Amino acid sequence: MKNGAGVEAQVSSSWSGRSAPELFGARASVVKRAMDLAMSLTLFIFLLPLLLVVALMVKLGDGGPVFFSHARCGFGGRMFRCHKFRTMHTDAAARLEHLLATDPEARREWAETQKLRNDPRITPIGRILRKSSIDELPQLLNIIMGQMSVIGPRPITTSETHRYGVHFADYASVRPGVLGLWQVSGRNNTTYDERVALDVEYVRNWSLWLDIKILFKAIPAVLFAKGAY
Repeated sequence: MKNGAGVEAQVSSSWSGRSAPELFGARASVVKRAMDLAMSLTLFIFLLPLLLVVALMVKLGDGGPVFFSHARCGFGGRMFRCHKFRTMHTDAAARLEHLLATDPEARREWAETQKLRNDPRITPIGRILRKSSIDELPQLLNIIMGQMSVIGPRPITTSETHRYGVHFADYASVRPGVLGLWQVSGRNNTTYDERVALDVEYVRNWSLWLDIKILFKAIPAVLFAKGAY
């Protein structure tokens, strides 16, 4: 990644230095990691046939790459490659640039949420994968490698860190998650400020019981695609 070391140093400098054991307690942190490994390994093995079918569908869709791996800020502000099934056209950057230059409403929506309800970058199969959250399944590998957790704040890019302000310290004190309070509290129907508030609430009120509650709340949120687009 170009200038990766400089970016990581800049992001890490905003972190307070608090660690997950300090926030959660050493024993609870070990239990959380054990739960992450047990769930991610079990799901990866169980869902492997689905992963292979989806990979084939993405490849046959337009011949482009199967996976999209993007640099995200992780625990301690360290950068890692977050994996997803590719849901966007190969010329996604050019499509976004053109849209923001020609559509004031889309430009406003993007500035507020970093999301687009009618995103021209997304492929037909990509829309299905996003609605069903299947595009996130490759992040099971990120969990197994210790870069992410099942439950936690959604991983953010370096361009989003300024939106957290002083609260970036809270974000960077835990591993980012595949699921979190944001997904069970409206997802893309929330503002970015609300998303930050939910991440801070999760970190400062964390418990294993809270993770379990989020996990069960996520089932209907994923099944009925609440706030997903």
